[in-house]
Amino acid sequence: MTSTPGDPAERVVAQSLATTLRDGRCPPDAAFDRFLPASLRALSSQHWTPLRVVKRASEWLDSLGVHRVVDVGAGAGKFCVAGALFSQCSFIGLEQRARRVVSARKLAGLFGVDEQVCFVHGALGHVPTPVADAYYFFNPFDDPSGDVDDRETDVSERRDQHEPAVAIAEALLRRAPGGTYVLTYNGFGGRIPASYRLVCIDLAFTGGLRLWRKEPHPRLLPFSRRAGVRR
Repeated sequence: MTSTPGDPAERVVAQSLATTLRDGRCPPDAAFDRFLPASLRALSSQHWTPLRVVKRASEWLDSLGVHRVVDVGAGAGKFCVAGALFSQCSFIGLEQRARRVVSARKLAGLFGVDEQVCFVHGALGHVPTPVADAYYFFNPFDDPSGDVDDRETDVSERRDQHEPAVAIAEALLRRAPGGTYVLTYNGFGGRIPASYRLVCIDLAFTGGLRLWRKEPHPRLLPFSRRAGVRR
């Protein structure tokens, strides 16, 4: 008989996997994705952060003493939950689709990271943005296709929302205090303000994983830089 997410047998498997991640080992993504609802699991290879990327990002964040990270467009909650297991950071996932928020909260509970991870329902710019030491972007404004949640918003409306959302993200980064970090995987469709300095980069991952830090006193960097590439 196949177990279902949340039943005792599944919890045992999840806790075993949690131990693996806490030990710094990186299992295949399928081992983690099995705990996602089927509709979200199907999107994982393209739209949810791979575990090896989460692990590298977590290593950077821990080494720099980052305490709180906001994942903009948290989706299924994979980055936040896996990041909490790989690192000492706390995570806040900001997600505009209610059903994904519900699923992400269940995922955090299943892996026992409720005290380290929370999810906020709302879109960037439409709810108060949580204050954090670092913000994570993995193309959050390019809407995944094929998800049941897509029926809540038609295609033309999603396109109309893309450019304003990118502008809101750029404004957030400009307002952030000096010392704020921005982590991008495959970019977010906008530009990193010139006041940020690239401090870490790993191009082994498709699109590149980059970590930027806002300078306390903007100087140098006369031109904005592209935050990775768009899908």
